[in-house]
Amino acid sequence: MTQLLLRLGRPNMQSTAQPTWRDYLELCKPRVVLLMLLCALAGMYLASTGTVPLQTLFFGLLGIGLVAGSAAVVNHIADAAIDARMARTENRPIATGRVSNQGAIVFSAVTGIVGFGVLWLFVNPLTAWLNFASWVGYGFIYTMFLKRATPQNIVIGGLFGAAPPLFGWTAVTNSIDPGGLLLVLIIFVWTPPHFWALAIERKEEYALVNMPMLPVTHGESFTRLHILLYTILLLVCSLLPFLIGMSGPLYLLGALALGLVFLYWAVVLVRNQNPRAPMATFKYSILYLGVLFSFLLGDHYLTISSLELAPQAAPVQMQKIEV
Repeated sequence: MTQLLLRLGRPNMQSTAQPTWRDYLELCKPRVVLLMLLCALAGMYLASTGTVPLQTLFFGLLGIGLVAGSAAVVNHIADAAIDARMARTENRPIATGRVSNQGAIVFSAVTGIVGFGVLWLFVNPLTAWLNFASWVGYGFIYTMFLKRATPQNIVIGGLFGAAPPLFGWTAVTNSIDPGGLLLVLIIFVWTPPHFWALAIERKEEYALVNMPMLPVTHGESFTRLHILLYTILLLVCSLLPFLIGMSGPLYLLGALALGLVFLYWAVVLVRNQNPRAPMATFKYSILYLGVLFSFLLGDHYLTISSLELAPQAAPVQMQKIEV
């Protein structure tokens, strides 16, 4: 496995500078991990009818973050040669040689093992194994195979990135339930329009490194149409928590407003009259997911607070009726 990583991840240049803690932090893709942790946090609280136990909250987020960061490092290692040829990624630590492949492999192994151990010992084995499965799926199945094999790489591989809210859910319940799976579905459907918007913006770079992204293999018009179709599907899926009684009116209003703005940008993409639309859509999609899950949390605890503050109904006094 080490040899495979080394073969796939040769950087284009070597650096004599010593890596800093910022280089290792960058390997973990902290912005992506923070968004994942927000989704995991939402899963924890949505699975709970009260406050989440402090041990579960702290060690759950710590373990999930460490395993996710470890998988991100594997992605950096495997894509180093590609990263070095793309303007968006050419300054990444392994691509420039600031961090060696060997150093990155050790760092990934340590963070992944520690994260798995934290989840196993202080949360529950189910959450630990689900994180390990996601690590394998993203770090190896997606990064080393799907990403280079099919233009549907984002759709299929998106399942691995959609799992964080389920991790949070199982950390609290120690079970896989429909509510947690519904949260996964929302992120799963969100992933293609989110990433394809960026792929349109970076189409030439992906073509240069022979990466079969949808705009490269099927053209921009085809990709724009599919972004619109997935955005419509996302709007429908985002309403499901309300339709099944998982969330209330506050979430419904938030989901509708956020979804309609996302749909607006998808229509702008299809019309193809705004050259800034792909990047604007990509940036909005990140905001969309974070705010959507914030609405889920806010609505959940507003509902709980309302139930706690509601006066208890007086017991009905049964009267004896004489005949």
